[in-house]
Amino acid sequence: MVAKEPWRYAATGISIALRVTPRGGRDAIDGIEQLADGRSVLKVRVRAIADGGEANKAVLVLLAKSLGVPKAAVRLLSGATSRLKQIAVDGDPVRLGEALRQLASAKSTD
Repeated sequence: MVAKEPWRYAATGISIALRVTPRGGRDAIDGIEQLADGRSVLKVRVRAIADGGEANKAVLVLLAKSLGVPKAAVRLLSGATSRLKQIAVDGDPVRLGEALRQLASAKSTD
């Protein structure tokens, strides 16, 4: 069974549910994972440590680069101190959704 997409479309962009692994050895998007409660999340790993917001910054930079949007278009909505985060990305929601689908399917471990 394929997990449902962990992002929601809005008029101004898209919001993404993430599960972040700090000190993950590399900066990468690792596909979609389903949590025990049934929610889907996009798995992201970053080299940065979870200290003083370093991992959060690295996640925002990684997403901006992966989705081809300026860093200013990506912001943390919630979960600053949690592994589970909500991120907003401003831009064309259809294009962003397509880009996320390609990134996630290239990596999904199903």
